Amino acid sequence: MQTNFPLKDYNTFHFDVKAAWYDTIENPQNLKEKILNDELQTERILILGEGSNVLFREDFSGLILHPVEQRIDVVEDNEADVLIKVSAGYNWDEFVDWTVQNGYYGLENLSLIPGQVGAAPIQNIGAYGVEVKDFIESVQGFYLDTGEDFLLPAEACQFDYRDSVFKKELRGKVFISDVHFRLSKAAQPELRYGNITEQLAGREPTPELVREIVMDIRNRKLPDPKATGNAGSFFKNPVVSKAQFEIIKQDYPDVKSYPADDMIKIPAGWLIEKAGWKAYRVGDAGVHPSQALVLVNYGMAGPDEILKLAEQVREDIQYKFGIELEMEVRII
Repeated sequence: MQTNFPLKDYNTFHFDVKAAWYDTIENPQNLKEKILNDELQTERILILGEGSNVLFREDFSGLILHPVEQRIDVVEDNEADVLIKVSAGYNWDEFVDWTVQNGYYGLENLSLIPGQVGAAPIQNIGAYGVEVKDFIESVQGFYLDTGEDFLLPAEACQFDYRDSVFKKELRGKVFISDVHFRLSKAAQPELRYGNITEQLAGREPTPELVREIVMDIRNRKLPDPKATGNAGSFFKNPVVSKAQFEIIKQDYPDVKSYPADDMIKIPAGWLIEKAGWKAYRVGDAGVHPSQALVLVNYGMAGPDEILKLAEQVREDIQYKFGIELEMEVRII
């Protein structure tokens, strides 16, 4: 365990903050034994993967646990599908690549999403019409206060749009050690969202090609966090009633939208761009010129500057569209 640990390389905004304590978790069982033996030095604990969906406002006064275990186990294998157990510390995109290479399908549209496997159920990550909840069978781990094991089936995880029980009742209370995925051996590509169909240009939509196209789209639209500090999508796409959508459509006939059960989802990036914020910059805090949903740190911006810009964007969207944007990034 290390003290006064610098986190600049462990958050994709690259803010120069520190953690009072930091520990790399190579074997979750060892952490569990420390909990059972009451050996942890603080009750304030944060599980941090690749830091791609967090914004540290200041130094963290507790203990940061960073899972790094790399393990994939095939638990069940039949003609139709496969059940896979993946350790939380596995890089998400490397796992998606592994599934495609092995002929296990469903996650192709989630290619190149930054982070680790353990964060996937917490955030219920999604992209291009696919959400990870549709492929998670269960989530495994233990409670940080008692060390008691849990195995939550998907129906108990309260999955919703970018939400789960791990962001509500269980927030900060558990360590996710493994995620169980059930994937199909038959390709069923989701092509309705983004411009995947356009990129196919008449080619057969194999999972390998869909993954390649999604990666190409993301690389062109989104900044590389290694080069430009950012946490990806800063806001959630708002979901509005059909009545509210029709009111907005009267003033903005070109409004983009997607069905969301009996509601309508409007891309937050479209709202921000339509409001004139795309490519806006003040100092080193800005809105990305290719994707207005992404707030960026061009080098020396601090947390307060990014949050001030975010609040200005939110207030303007509320004023112009009557929509309150919700932050997707976790503020710590």
